[in-house]
Amino acid sequence: MIGRLSGVLLSKSPPQVLIDVQGTGYEVDVPMSTLYDLPPAGERVVLLTHFVVREDAQLLYGFLTEGERTAFRALIKISSVGPRTALAVLSGMSVADLAQAVTLQEAGRLVKVPGIGKKTAERLLLELKGKLGPELPAVAGQPPVPDHAADILRALLSLGYSEREATVAAKQVPPDTGVSDGIRQALKLLARS
Repeated sequence: MIGRLSGVLLSKSPPQVLIDVQGTGYEVDVPMSTLYDLPPAGERVVLLTHFVVREDAQLLYGFLTEGERTAFRALIKISSVGPRTALAVLSGMSVADLAQAVTLQEAGRLVKVPGIGKKTAERLLLELKGKLGPELPAVAGQPPVPDHAADILRALLSLGYSEREATVAAKQVPPDTGVSDGIRQALKLLARS
C-alpha cells in the first residue's frame, strides 16, 4: 500500500499530477481542492495517498490533508460510489462543506456537484451521517477546537471563511463567551488579519 508520496511536482494536468520520487514518476489523481493548493511545477510536494488495485488498473489518489483522504475513504465505502465520484464530490465542495451538509442533511448542496443526482445525494447523506459531521474540525485537517467554539466555527464557515481562518479565530474566543458574542469577537479578529 502506498500511503504517502514525497517528491518533486513535475506537471499538473487536471485531475492528474505527475510526481518524481527519486527518479520514479507517479501519476496521481487529485481533487481540485488539492490541485489548487499545490506549489508550482518543479517544487517539492508531499501527498497523502490512497492506492486502488482493480482488475484492469492500479490507481493512485492523492490529497494534501488527512481530512480529504478520510472523506474520500468514507465516500468510496458507499455502494455505487467509486473513486471518480468521490473525487468529484471533493472537487465540488470542501471537506468542511461536505461535513456540514451531512450534519444538516442538506441534499441540495450535494446535488450541485456534477454527476450527483438527488437519489445519490440522499444515499450519501444517509451513509455518511455520524461519520463526518461530529468531527468537523478534525476531519477538515485542523486541530480539534474546544467544545465552546464548535458553533462559532460552523457560523464562520457558513459565512465563507476558510477552515484555517475560522479555526484560528474560534480558538481565540474565551471559553465562557456566548455563541453570538463569540461570533462577533471572531469576526473582529478576522477583520484585523
